[in-house]
Amino acid sequence: MTHLSDNAQRHPAYRGLRSTFIGIVTNTLLAAIKGIAGVVGNSYALIADAIESTTDIASSFIVWGGLKISALPPDADHPYGHGKAEPLAAVVVSLTLIAAAIGIVIQSIREILTPHHAPASFTLVVLVLVVVTKEILFRFVFTVGQSMNSTAIKSDAWHHRSDAITSAAAFIGISVALIGGEGYESADDWAALFASSIIFVNAYRILRPALNEVMDAAPPADIEHRVRKAAQQVDGVLSLEKCFVRKVGFSYYVDLHVTVDGDLSVRHGHDIARNVKQAIQAANPNVAEALIHIEPSDLLQE
Repeated sequence: MTHLSDNAQRHPAYRGLRSTFIGIVTNTLLAAIKGIAGVVGNSYALIADAIESTTDIASSFIVWGGLKISALPPDADHPYGHGKAEPLAAVVVSLTLIAAAIGIVIQSIREILTPHHAPASFTLVVLVLVVVTKEILFRFVFTVGQSMNSTAIKSDAWHHRSDAITSAAAFIGISVALIGGEGYESADDWAALFASSIIFVNAYRILRPALNEVMDAAPPADIEHRVRKAAQQVDGVLSLEKCFVRKVGFSYYVDLHVTVDGDLSVRHGHDIARNVKQAIQAANPNVAEALIHIEPSDLLQE
């Protein structure tokens, strides 16, 4: 057990697991507070906000599981490791966001069509507390996700931001209902309906990069540029041809074609390939593996 814990702390996923755990604890407390306040204070916008926080908890557990799996070492069935579990977790998280948004839309319309009393004024205090807490949590988790280049953790952060936005929308809706008085009771329900569109947008922001990563889409151009720059500085490298880079979890895998003097011995060509690989990994610590294909320069003249 100790051995696994030590490995986890050495793996980049460790920081993500910690930030995800903080998010789970915070969301559990906020979901309970918002749910109780929404029922007692007669605010469906607050209840919808509590539902969104509940999906945040489920999503955070999904991210947690994805990070735990991605930290597992390569094995016979997964020679490239388990890094794909991380973007897959982000895909699932985005789909839960979409499901939550649809549920809020349906219930908001029902509430708008059903006459009811205006929300209680104390719900505004609850919402201010929620907005501040969730925005702080978003900034903390997103910073962790950026530093680790983790799609799943950044998706978890956007869950917190969407929660802050829905809470802000609920605050505006309840304020309108209280200030407007009779005839404006459904203002917070309209706010919940508006918030659902924000959730849809955030779900798309999460889903697109996660799917790209699962599909081995090319990473940002600067990654390939740094790979090529490091390789070109190695003695014996005449030119570079194909360069493919893909992201697997927290690491990058590189396939690079290097042109060398065609009269070199096989051993010398092998040494150049080894030096190129070492140079790439030295310049880019996130590169887990680099497959270097050596090509003789005389092929270019044929």
